[in-house]
Amino acid sequence: MATLIKICGISTTETLAACIAARADWIGFNFFPPSPRFLTSVAAAQLGVQAGTAIRKAGVFVDADDTAIAEAVQAGRLDAIQLHGHESPERAAQVRQRFGLPVWKVLSVSKAEDVARASAYDGVADFLLFDAKTPKGQLPGGMGLVFDWSLLDAYRGPLAWGLAGGLTPANVGEAIRLTGAPLVDTSSGVERSAGIKDVDKITAFCKAARNP
Repeated sequence: MATLIKICGISTTETLAACIAARADWIGFNFFPPSPRFLTSVAAAQLGVQAGTAIRKAGVFVDADDTAIAEAVQAGRLDAIQLHGHESPERAAQVRQRFGLPVWKVLSVSKAEDVARASAYDGVADFLLFDAKTPKGQLPGGMGLVFDWSLLDAYRGPLAWGLAGGLTPANVGEAIRLTGAPLVDTSSGVERSAGIKDVDKITAFCKAARNP
């Protein structure tokens, strides 16, 4: 089965068009204000219309309240809600019930115990995204950091999952070969500067992920 591809932090019509042309499966709209990839609801609405049904859209939230999530879901026409903060299993269940959309929970990984935390989200999340743990006080993702992929060998849970953290056109093929990741997610790995995506890198990443 082909590995799914998600390009996170899309913020312009040009880069959204590139994702569609490169046949990415998912894009991510970032609704975390401190991020250089932050989207306002107005911008998300414009991109949501452009995306239509050509590509699926996940909204990225960090410990957001229901009001913020509701506004973004409607504006961006979201297909999934990605929780990238310290959301508990109970909070994931609440979001899933409240909005009726698939919930993705990001787990920040630096050691085996971080992967083991995945079991707490069985039955309350629909998808797990294993990402590299960032230093305290830094953004929770999009920092270009890679974790030890062999830690994922221990994951035997029932939930579908994906791999994030420092993936680039140069290493995504190896990442897929070593982990068998059903989905790969990149953000900074296809940028020319923080928050600014590069069309050629998006194309190269999708090509490399399809030919690992």
